[in-house]
Amino acid sequence: MVDKSEKFETLVRVGYFSRAIMYSVLGVIALMGAAAFAEGTDGVFRAIRDFPGGTALLWILVIGLSAYGLFRLASPAFDIENSGSDAKGWGKRLGHLGSGIGHFALAYTAYKFATAGNSSGGGAQEAAAGVLSYDFGGAVLGLLGIAFFVAAAHQAKRAWTAEFMQRVAAGAPDYTETLGRIGFAARAVVFAIIGWSLIRAGFLSAGSAQVKTLGEALASLAGNGIVFSLVAVGLLVFGIFSLILARYRIIPDMDPRGKVPAFRA
Repeated sequence: MVDKSEKFETLVRVGYFSRAIMYSVLGVIALMGAAAFAEGTDGVFRAIRDFPGGTALLWILVIGLSAYGLFRLASPAFDIENSGSDAKGWGKRLGHLGSGIGHFALAYTAYKFATAGNSSGGGAQEAAAGVLSYDFGGAVLGLLGIAFFVAAAHQAKRAWTAEFMQRVAAGAPDYTETLGRIGFAARAVVFAIIGWSLIRAGFLSAGSAQVKTLGEALASLAGNGIVFSLVAVGLLVFGIFSLILARYRIIPDMDPRGKVPAFRA
């Protein structure tokens, strides 16, 4: 049974706030051409650490990104978003699985910066190398890559249909839908890049060095001119959108009958 107490809801909202900070910083340093951007996701957390009170903010990100990861993992485990158990529903739930794992990886990177003041870098690649050292490790990475592709398709669909507004409470700013469409489109691009990197590492034996994090996925577009700029702006917009969700996202609650989600307006 998932803990859907008010404490859990608060943690999920901190998760959306953490996501807002991370995507906003990533978009800003990318558009500014800051040196930190060349370091990918590590550069994002290093930039946050250098803010006044940056270490405290990193700890908020550790907690928030972990909480958001748990929230997303509750989708495949308990169908907390009421996606259903047909092919379409499981597609959404697998997308949430990829998102959950990705946010746990980000939380771990934030933890390394918060505790040691630095990161050794290559965290995702090191983790991928560890998975590949086991029998069927390549299949695990490849399947995770497929999950990210499913997530990318889901992000693209949300950008097109704006179905995400069904989970936004009344009172949100009028421009919330526009911000969401732009942000989800940008996320679809970077999720697809991450998915392809995992498939290459897992199914095509390209090696763990091919695995990309969120920042590295965006950095891989740096030579593509307008495409890079549009995706960077889109991720910055997604950060602003996430800040709105931290206040207005409808968090599902559990029905008294059991594992049946109901939504609070």
